[in-house]
Amino acid sequence: ERDRHAIQNRLRDAQLPRMKTLEAFDFGQASRIPSARVRELAEGGYIDRSEPVVFIGECGTGKTHLATGLCVAACRQKRRVRFTTAAALVNELVEAKQNNQVRRLMARWQRYELIAVDEVGYVPLADIGAEFLFQVISERAERAAIVVTTNLPFSEWTTVFPNPRLCKALLDRITDRAHIIETGTESFRFRRTVERRKKS
Repeated sequence: ERDRHAIQNRLRDAQLPRMKTLEAFDFGQASRIPSARVRELAEGGYIDRSEPVVFIGECGTGKTHLATGLCVAACRQKRRVRFTTAAALVNELVEAKQNNQVRRLMARWQRYELIAVDEVGYVPLADIGAEFLFQVISERAERAAIVVTTNLPFSEWTTVFPNPRLCKALLDRITDRAHIIETGTESFRFRRTVERRKKS
C-alpha cells in the first residue's frame, strides 16, 4: 500500500499530459521503432548513467507517448520525474526571470532524476528562451537524465535556435552518449482517421 501510494505521488508530481504507458503503445503499427530497445530503456539504466534519450520524428508518430511511457516507468521505480513542453519550460523560466527567481527554479528542475522536454522544435524560440533551454539541458549533461522529443532533424535545429553557436553547443550536449530513436514520418493518428473513414 505504501509503495502504491509513493508511485501515485510520483505520477502526480510528474505532471504528465496523459497517462500513457509503454504497454499500451502499439509497436506493431510502428515498425521503425525498436521495441526491444525502448523496453530496455524502461528498465531505467539510462537514468542511472545520466544519459539523454531523443525521439525524432514527424507529428503523430508516437514520440510523446513513448516519452510519457518512459516517465511512467521511472515513476514506478519511485524516481522523481517531471514532464513539460519546451514552450512551457521556457515560459516558466522567463516568468521566473521577471521575479528574480531563476536560480531557485533552476535548482528545482535539477532535483528531478528525469525530465522529459516535449515538442522541441515546434516553435522558434527567442534568444532568451533558447538560452534558458540550453541552461537546463547543459546543467543536466552527464549529471542527470533527460528525454527530448523533436519533429526536426538535428540539421534543422538552427531554424528554432537563432544563435548558431548556442545551437551547436546544445546539440553537442543533447547527443553526447544519447539514445537516439527515430519514430518515422507516417502519422499513426492520420492513418487511424483514414481507416475510420473507410469503415464508415
